[in-house]
Amino acid sequence: MHAKTRPDTPDFAVSASANDLAIASVRRWLVRMPVKSPIVWGSGVRTGVTRMIVELTTRGGLVGWGETICLLDAIPAVLDKAVIPHAIGRSVADAERFHRHILGAGYYHHKRAAVMAMAAVEMAMWDAFGKACGQPLYRLWGGEWRTRIPLAAYLLESDPRKLLDDTKRYQAAGYETYKLKIGYDEPSDIELTRLVREVIGPAAPLRLDVNGAWTPGTAKRQCQRLIPFDPAYIEQPLELDDLDGHARLCAQQPIPIALDESAYTLQDVGNIVRMRAADVILLDPHEAGGLWPTVKAAAVAESVSIPVTLHSGGELGLSQSAYLHLAASIPNLTLAIDNEITHLAGDVITVPFVVDRGTLTVPDGPGLGVTLDLAAVEHYEVQDISGAYLDPRRPGWFPTKPAY
Repeated sequence: MHAKTRPDTPDFAVSASANDLAIASVRRWLVRMPVKSPIVWGSGVRTGVTRMIVELTTRGGLVGWGETICLLDAIPAVLDKAVIPHAIGRSVADAERFHRHILGAGYYHHKRAAVMAMAAVEMAMWDAFGKACGQPLYRLWGGEWRTRIPLAAYLLESDPRKLLDDTKRYQAAGYETYKLKIGYDEPSDIELTRLVREVIGPAAPLRLDVNGAWTPGTAKRQCQRLIPFDPAYIEQPLELDDLDGHARLCAQQPIPIALDESAYTLQDVGNIVRMRAADVILLDPHEAGGLWPTVKAAAVAESVSIPVTLHSGGELGLSQSAYLHLAASIPNLTLAIDNEITHLAGDVITVPFVVDRGTLTVPDGPGLGVTLDLAAVEHYEVQDISGAYLDPRRPGWFPTKPAY
């Protein structure tokens, strides 16, 4: 579990004036965290995760930290040229106006180009505001609904022998929910699922993530073949834009359908609900443009009794803490959150999280409740983004959606 500590904050933080809360400066680092072994999935192979770390300082001396996933070169450019300039001078208590200002600066046309960049600064704003209030973030979003957050064991291996070893290791560590990447080809979809189900037994929830690899016809056939293995849900079986196809799958067969890549923004979630295109929705603050849009998206799902969970993109300690605060405070976040913590070779916070029997404890310090390790940030700092997609072992290969 994570030690419950209170990061240092100025003595005057709880009575900070409006001027004290204005953002005076922002700086950022690009870091790449190696993984212990290559992550294999339908879109390629990853040997590490690239994240953007942001530090903001207010005029009153408060410091807030944020983090976002950084898959493509557009993210640092949007951060530097649009997000940071519009953040300077803004109060850290002004997350809603900040989010809408970035979209109003032209990015309502290109939301998916802006969300990951603005998410880092928005998280840092919440961290600083929580410190100003002297409260952990979950208390600012309705209070602590749950205190220990279950994690899904993330099975990222297509080799059957290695997959069995990983499954048994997670089982011995006390995990109760399992998530398996499939979507490589039709035979392995069934065989890998069968292998994992035989190890974990009939009762443990088993999620299957296709990453949009199926055509609608393949989806119908594969869902029928997978029924005997009782999946908790099948995630993103079709292309992310095909809400009609997902709605048909929800209506035509008994396995719950979960959407992730289709559910970036608040408006995406609204369209999914309108179309009845999902039984489960995976949220991600980096893909929604911040923590507050994630809270609102969860409420949209809650209004129609849809459970939500959180997508994982290799969160380091800052984002991991943000996830725990979201999971602690959102009532319909009833499912174990996706998590890649055991795959990462290190972290960038002073007291890294430690998984205890497949769960993490929510930090109770103000803001995010964790402290950035600047030496670690500098150690893992890089200048370029690499290895998010494709497969260096197969020159010229690229994934297609759908694939089969």
